[in-house]
Formats: sequence, C-alpha cells, structure tokens
Amino acid sequence: MHKFLDKVKDMLIYDADREFYAKVFPGSVSRKDLMKIRRMDVSDLPGVMEIEGKNYNYPWSENIFKDCLRALNYSCWVCEEQDQKVVGYCIVSIAAGEAHIMNLCVDPAVQGQGAGRKLLEKMIEISRGKAERMFLEVRPSNARAIGLYRSLGFNEIGIRKDYYPAKNGREDAVMLALELVPML
Repeated sequence: MHKFLDKVKDMLIYDADREFYAKVFPGSVSRKDLMKIRRMDVSDLPGVMEIEGKNYNYPWSENIFKDCLRALNYSCWVCEEQDQKVVGYCIVSIAAGEAHIMNLCVDPAVQGQGAGRKLLEKMIEISRGKAERMFLEVRPSNARAIGLYRSLGFNEIGIRKDYYPAKNGREDAVMLALELVPML
C-alpha cells in the first residue's frame, strides 16, 4: 500500500489548499505555488513541442520525446498552470548512481517566474536516494539558467567543447554537478 501511495504522490504534486487561498485571498499565493508538477504523457507533446520550438534553434524532435517517455530510466515531467496549460518540462535520466538532466525548458512567456526552479527541485527530490550526483550541461550564454542552477547548489565541473549546434558552428557547454546528499 505504501508503494502505491508513493506512486500516486509522484503522479501529482500539488496542494489544493493553495488554490482555495488564491481564490479567497487574491495575491496571497505566488504563481509558482499554484503551478502543478506531474508526469509527462504523450498527450502533453503538442505543448511541449511548442515550448521546445520557442526556445531552441535546434529543437528535439517529437520522436525523441516519445523515446524518452518509453525509456525505463528516464523520468519525464511537466509543469502546468491552473488552466492545465503546460508551461515547462524536464527530463532526467537516472542510472548507475547518476542523474542527468537531459532537457529542462520553460515557455519564454513565464521564464523567471518559478517554473524552472519548481521542476528542478522536483528532479532533485526524485533523484535523491537513487543517485549520488546530478549532472547537466548548459550554454554559457544562458545566464538565467546558470543562475538558477547555482542557486540550487550546482557547481561547474568542466567544459564540453563544441557541444551544442549554433548558428555560426558550435557552442561549448558548461558542465555542472550537484552532490545529492540523502535527506535525513
């Protein structure tokens, strides 16, 4: 029974009281607190693809996302607003004692409003106990994302030369890591 309840909890992380207080006392609850994190499914792909296309010159294809949804060691999540509109998503691979953020993306219209932080906090939470370290790559030109990662404890561990495709050739990636200390 305990494992079943954990699975239900993993499917939807949301506090219904927040929605109530937001309606009764407008402005008392932040936009981030009203966002829901839940597992991604195939029906989310149109919204995910729209966000992916808005953010990247070289976006992942829909088939890549479908492969991630099928992969056993991948965990795929979306962040949605109260109207159930997907505003962000994250995919993490967890294997061999390591968690790797494969893709974390937020709709440009809501960037800087907590969706990316909420997704990343959830990925850290689900990776603890399953992995010792979490890794990710980020473009050096993505200062907002680097700021988010550092604020959550990620540290630079290296550079991957010519990692990302870019308009004028290739762009390096900054490699970041976070030690996942189990919560006591």
